[in-house]
Amino acid sequence: MKPALVAKDGTKTEMAVGGAYEGASRTSQDIALWSPPVRSADADINPNKQLLDSRSRDRMANDGYVANAVHTHQDSIVGGQYMLNCKPALDILQAINPAFDEVWMDEFQRVVESRYTLYGESTEAWLDASRNDTFTGLVRLAVGVETFSGEVLATAEWLRDSGRPYNTAIQMVDIDRLSNPHDSFDTESMRRGIERNRYGAPIAYHIRTTHPGDWYLGQGNGFEWRRVMARKPWGRRQVIHLHQKSRPDQSRGISDMVSVLKQMKMTSKFQDIALQSAVIQATYAATIESELPSEAVYAQMGQDSGQPWAEQYLASIAKYVGSSKNLHIDGAKIPHLYPGTKLNIRNATPHEGVGDNFEQSMLRHIASALGLSYEEFSRDFSQTNYSSGKMAINGTNKRMQAKKKMVADRFANMVYQLWFEEALNKGDIPMPAGVGPEFFYEGQNKEALTQASWIGANKGQIDELKETQAAIMRIKSGLSTYEDECSKLGRDYRDIMRQRARENRMVGEFGLDYNLDGKAPSAARMTQDGGDNAQGNDNEE
Repeated sequence: MKPALVAKDGTKTEMAVGGAYEGASRTSQDIALWSPPVRSADADINPNKQLLDSRSRDRMANDGYVANAVHTHQDSIVGGQYMLNCKPALDILQAINPAFDEVWMDEFQRVVESRYTLYGESTEAWLDASRNDTFTGLVRLAVGVETFSGEVLATAEWLRDSGRPYNTAIQMVDIDRLSNPHDSFDTESMRRGIERNRYGAPIAYHIRTTHPGDWYLGQGNGFEWRRVMARKPWGRRQVIHLHQKSRPDQSRGISDMVSVLKQMKMTSKFQDIALQSAVIQATYAATIESELPSEAVYAQMGQDSGQPWAEQYLASIAKYVGSSKNLHIDGAKIPHLYPGTKLNIRNATPHEGVGDNFEQSMLRHIASALGLSYEEFSRDFSQTNYSSGKMAINGTNKRMQAKKKMVADRFANMVYQLWFEEALNKGDIPMPAGVGPEFFYEGQNKEALTQASWIGANKGQIDELKETQAAIMRIKSGLSTYEDECSKLGRDYRDIMRQRARENRMVGEFGLDYNLDGKAPSAARMTQDGGDNAQGNDNEE
């Protein structure tokens, strides 16, 4: 519908153009027919959610670049171990009860971190309801699923298996199972499996008991749904559902790769065609041109004999030219072939296509949508130097840090709070005298007690010497801390300091003397060490 102007008498006159903005023009030849529908976020996403997710999974399964992008997110955010760093809000807690002091905090951090790590990273996989993944594995799975689907879904379970140290467990749920009962249409209060109140807050989640793609198993409960309350009456979380919104009133998440699904598919097809063309060029080593019919040429080449036709043809040529007078040019022979016959040798030439500028342009476009640099997405570092590599890592790191906070840290915090509540009620959490478990449920005490940061993957270094020196300068100038700098290396500074104290103690016990100065010895120092030592150092490389 064209926009209209309203006159003083109330009559309306349709505008011939789109106003002051060129993007709204209806007369431009380029965009005159460009009229996207005006729909809500859920109307855009929910009807196409299952198809978009399945296409994203297909690309991850069949496109090496996309699979690498998912693994890069997991490796850059989570790494090999996702470590808890307890940081309770001491100022808030002290305002409530002065017994929460620095002494309590030191004990709290040491005990809670040790207990949670022991439970979460156990080889028995107690924290995973399916008994497959450790806590780190669950976080990696959450990051991977969010990368190609835009959301994470899990339920909090209370298991009573014999031998369990804690009953809290996490069940990861495939996002395809979150849907309206009997696949009904969305309503005001039901949005693709999420039952919500008038503000959009989730009340309950409707989870299909089996995956819709498991119909071939013949299970009778394939069309049954389980209604899971978002929280218990006292506030304990029952469902973990994370998704980053791009618009208000958005109920389900969508992957970043949706915007480049078309380019992903076409790039993969381009690579297949280029590879097929290269194979065909390599397959046909020579072509024969002759005025004779094909049958006669094949017969002359010995196709009907038991001997392979190529060997027969080459033998015939050798017999024909063997007694002829060949031309010689600088020792090279030029044979005379059958009359009217040409043998064209096809040289193996480099094939243009895969790896050329066009493919690089497509890969850069896809990498940009996924928040990765071209180098990390394609694993092509052939044109990378220190400066460009540093810029590429910094650009990717910004995106990874944002996703770490929004996905990995939030998921980890929710799991940690579930375990903490049980451990506190069991008496496994050190608390000041007179402070009981009921303190956890008052006001925002839960958030104050369970506030934490998470140490994930090593940030990575291009030039270790330069970046280590920069870290030391930041610490000395007061712009950073040991905690911050060690976390960038994927380490807990307290573990490092404890280990350093043990090593220094052992060095003193055994009377050892190590020079850990990484700088090259100066001329003055070599002179002090003596002539022989100085001469020896000069000869060493």
